[in-house]
Amino acid sequence: MATTQRFAAGAALAAVCAASLAGCAIGSDGSRAGASGPQKAKPAPAPKNVLRLIGDGSTAYTGAQPHLPRAERLKPGQRPPQFVVFSWDGAGEDSQRLFSHFRKVARANDATMTYFLSGVYMLPEDKRDLYRPPQHSPGRSDIGFNDERGISDTVKQLRLAWLEGNEIGTHFNGHFCGKNGGVGEWSVDDWKDEISQAKQFVKSWKTNTGMKKAAPLPFDYDKELVGARTPCLEGQKNFMTAARELGFRYDTSGVNEQLWPTKKSGLWDLSMQLVPFPGHSYQQLTMDYNFMVNQSGTTTQGDPGKYDFWGDQMRDGLLKGFDRAYDGNRAPLVIGNHFESWNGGTYMRAVEEVVERVCTKAEVRCLSFRQLADWLDAQDPQVIRKLGTLKVGEAPKQGWASFLTGHPAPAPKGVPGAPAVKR
Repeated sequence: MATTQRFAAGAALAAVCAASLAGCAIGSDGSRAGASGPQKAKPAPAPKNVLRLIGDGSTAYTGAQPHLPRAERLKPGQRPPQFVVFSWDGAGEDSQRLFSHFRKVARANDATMTYFLSGVYMLPEDKRDLYRPPQHSPGRSDIGFNDERGISDTVKQLRLAWLEGNEIGTHFNGHFCGKNGGVGEWSVDDWKDEISQAKQFVKSWKTNTGMKKAAPLPFDYDKELVGARTPCLEGQKNFMTAARELGFRYDTSGVNEQLWPTKKSGLWDLSMQLVPFPGHSYQQLTMDYNFMVNQSGTTTQGDPGKYDFWGDQMRDGLLKGFDRAYDGNRAPLVIGNHFESWNGGTYMRAVEEVVERVCTKAEVRCLSFRQLADWLDAQDPQVIRKLGTLKVGEAPKQGWASFLTGHPAPAPKGVPGAPAVKR
């Protein structure tokens, strides 16, 4: 009951923020910023009385985003936090209400996340011809478009998510995979065109839906958008070239081992990772779709008798990957998902259980890609390179204090050579 009331209070406060778009921030416990609450880092102050509409009023500048902790450089010898990024491809609110649900899950567990919005989710079906996908005819999309109710619900969730400190990225538009015009065949210019259209649909949803009196999204999407994940993880090379030229800061469209990130083509490579796959000798990518394909094939609703097992298998694989990093090299763990009901929703249950088990642990920060990029940029580049020398699951043999200072770690008290204990 108390949890339900906390969620309701948080939602009410967020609604006030959305209406006024100034002077209000939501704590991780649903409280106003500045009130007591279980916060791991002091959030940035909420903007005060700042509102400047952009274009047709679909978006607005409202000041600095609330709840973005200031990135701090590691002190010499300090063990790095364990970062975990939960991200969502094609984020939108539909009848399943998974966007709003995972916002609540995040708030209850001191987490922020990244939502990769599909631009066509902001475009109504009757305006589909406004989308001119590269190498396809106008109005074509492999994931369809939206209706007024869906757009209104999605806008509400995007607004509240941003006010709570979450990141709004992009999953582009038509989600074309494979051959015959799939994103893997797109040129740099094709990607620039697709990105421009994705931004435009977000910046003009009021015009395209006629919802002129609705509250705007409280951010400038041209500045907010700094990273993405490509459909089906295809077309990364040309996308990264386009993204770099457009000022993006990171990409998460590849497959990595659990190692510390490096820059690739000028962007932080924050790709998803391979983690243990319980019951198998090979590893598995940290995404619900890949677990599903290796369990029930391309059938999204397989044997109901295996749903619980499959969900547990995904949960335990992600937890094994988390433990391997937490007790080892502390490489950030990157997890990607969709708002879906595959195999009875078992993967949504698995993700929620992982959030609940890891995000409140000591020295763990569940955060967005943007926040992770901020932290990486704040570090001494030599420290990041040193962290990158650690192998998967490898903790420094002489301890973190020695590893990140270049000097031997101090001897524990009470052993030969240790300073005398004052009494």
